[in-house]
Amino acid sequence: MKKKENKTKTIKNPWPTKDAMEQVYEMKLWGSGNSDFYSGLGSHDPEVVNPYIEVLRSFLASFKSPLRVCDLGCGDFNVGKELVRHTKNYVAVDIVAKLIEHNKAKFKDDNLEFRCLDIAVDNLPSGDCVILRQVLQHLSNAEVKNIVSKLKNYKYVILTEHLPDGAFIPNKEIISGQGIRLKKRSGINLLVAPFNLIIKEEKQLLSIIPKDNKGLIVTTLYKIF
Repeated sequence: MKKKENKTKTIKNPWPTKDAMEQVYEMKLWGSGNSDFYSGLGSHDPEVVNPYIEVLRSFLASFKSPLRVCDLGCGDFNVGKELVRHTKNYVAVDIVAKLIEHNKAKFKDDNLEFRCLDIAVDNLPSGDCVILRQVLQHLSNAEVKNIVSKLKNYKYVILTEHLPDGAFIPNKEIISGQGIRLKKRSGINLLVAPFNLIIKEEKQLLSIIPKDNKGLIVTTLYKIF
């Protein structure tokens, strides 16, 4: 009788985002910025960052009781650090473990917490408001869909995405990584297929033309319930 060979089956990772984002920081694919961890011009260009911080501060300060905020995809925290004091508590999340450890050592506040999570797979922290700033644009539709299914647990979602200027076909598929849908003249629209986020209200808070004049960086507030 012929002896059966033991073959080890290699299972392809269906969620390659963690590896891709670790590579972004290790190889400094978004630039160095004189730091070991640098989240690119989108997190450091004053023309993009300052108006965003102003709008978010205004929104957060409009509540008599400060909101509990979850920053999903906090990056190097150059932006988030300006918002913490306007919240009841601020949970900053990223998928890159070394980045989170770096942020924990660098940024400290009584109401600030950092967590390393894959937001497409893991349970999300509880809170009143979610911030997703130029995060979903890097993810596959399957991952975005998983995240959208969890947004119903929050009252507010503040979404920032890099979108084409003018009409475009939304939600074209991409492979998760440093690139975005802009190269395909597409961008994320959570309200249409395949995501179909159900909301009560929608309000555009900000639209910025980046220095390279490619598309628009749009920030939108969604009230979920």
